[in-house]
Amino acid sequence: MRAFTYERLDGDSAARRRADTTDSAYVAGGTDLLQLMQEGIAAPRALLDVSRVGTDGVTAELDGIRIGAGTRLTDAIEDPTVAARLPLVAEALAASASPQVRNMATIGGNLLQRTRCLYFRDVTTPCNKREPGSGCPAQAGENRLNAILGGSAHCIATHASDLAVALVALDAEVIVERRNGERSIRLADFYRLPGDTPHRETHLEPGDLITAVFVPIAATGLSSRYLKLRDRASFEWSLVSAAVALKIDDGEVTAARVAAGGVGTVPWRLPMVEDRLLGRTIDVATLQLAAEAAAEGVDPRPGNAFKVPLLVNAVARALAAVADQELAR
Repeated sequence: MRAFTYERLDGDSAARRRADTTDSAYVAGGTDLLQLMQEGIAAPRALLDVSRVGTDGVTAELDGIRIGAGTRLTDAIEDPTVAARLPLVAEALAASASPQVRNMATIGGNLLQRTRCLYFRDVTTPCNKREPGSGCPAQAGENRLNAILGGSAHCIATHASDLAVALVALDAEVIVERRNGERSIRLADFYRLPGDTPHRETHLEPGDLITAVFVPIAATGLSSRYLKLRDRASFEWSLVSAAVALKIDDGEVTAARVAAGGVGTVPWRLPMVEDRLLGRTIDVATLQLAAEAAAEGVDPRPGNAFKVPLLVNAVARALAAVADQELAR
């Protein structure tokens, strides 16, 4: 690990000090960044600790719910507002990592965690995301965990966050503090597809600090389910996950929000599935037809082609679970 300096910021110093160079980085829980530093993947010369700048906590506002970026995952799961009005978020967080990691990791850090692609995490191999222009051996190599949606010839690494999948389904926004003021970015627009610049993962600018995520009121209080399919029951990354939130009135779907994880280079919203649900009478045939739309546009490799039927089945299971919740009300 390369030597680095460390500075703990408070609310006042955070306004003056910015991680605005390639040699500096913000840190809070550090559960991902410190591992990357130990592995030689990240090597900032300066760490600015933002864990005490006052960006934690959950607030219910008139137009939605705001979750501070510094909120620990465990605290978000246990928050009564999140549990009652954002159960999809609570369920996605509970499926993330381990209790020990959730006790340290923060909401903002979780959204910015890096991919678990084997080649990205191995500094002895090429990786365009880690070293632009070096190549993407996952294309023809070990790609069982890699993406089947949103990839390019330069990168097929999957996005790692369970939380981001749930928030994309709920039309959440990221609140970003910049030198010239605060900006709100839809989470669905926050992440970049890899294209030919996979090392540029988000639309953050140097010095930007995520301070909160905001879920609009229309997305709160819906019946929901986060289904995560993985190789083992805990502390494991998803092969496929499905985030579903529905509202059904008199047997007809009046609101549908569906996203998938473990399959895309970014958290993947599934509007085709939603379109096949909205305005339809809920029944087994409707749910199955909608779930099959999840596979539109997939581009699997031999090692991860199994994810295509797994995705369809995961969406179908999650839809059926939420439909049962709604119809039982």
